[in-house]
Amino acid sequence: MSLIHLVALSTAEIFGDFKLRDYAKTDDSMSLIQGIGGYFVVIYFLIKAFKNGNIIYVNGMWDGLSALIETIAAYYILGDRLNTTDQYLGIVLICVGIIILNSGGISN
Repeated sequence: MSLIHLVALSTAEIFGDFKLRDYAKTDDSMSLIQGIGGYFVVIYFLIKAFKNGNIIYVNGMWDGLSALIETIAAYYILGDRLNTTDQYLGIVLICVGIIILNSGGISN
């Protein structure tokens, strides 16, 4: 498993989330189909990631990277904002968690 698989996994999830949000707001059936398709891609990259990493490591890295990348994308693309500095501190702690989790290498 590589960082590329985890980033691809997170990116596919973000695409799916953005499309499903669009569907929730507009009832556009194409957005629903694209959102579901994004999650099929998530499954593909999740299987790839499990070939060389254990569930604890893969899930931790995926959750952290996905939260970080999706937060940045939602901030810049959708204009979403958090409400308090504590919430932004939470994002910083996610970054620290990713660094610490990755410091031991990939766990098999």
